Amino acid sequence: MISSAIINALPLLPQQKGDWGVYLLLCNNGAFYCGISNRLEIRWQAHVAGKGARYTRMYPPEQMRVVCRGIGKRIAAQCEYQLKQLTAADKACLWGLLDNFKPAQE
Repeated sequence: MISSAIINALPLLPQQKGDWGVYLLLCNNGAFYCGISNRLEIRWQAHVAGKGARYTRMYPPEQMRVVCRGIGKRIAAQCEYQLKQLTAADKACLWGLLDNFKPAQE
């Protein structure tokens, strides 16, 4: 069951079109990392190459899932902040509802 915390963290749709997205990474320590980008594939490649956030340099990502895309930067940042406030259990629940991110090269 989806908690109200998860529902409240997600942006209301439809949004004004934008090119930003919010993503979750599952890191090799089992933790979730949340971020935003206007170039999801390039951001994924940076994390995998060890050139992303400091956290993902210490705990490399194993998988990526997109929470939402096609939104504005402000809304993406608000969503990211709210997702970071979720418990690990809520993040795991949300993770289970999302599809794996498939980079174009695969």
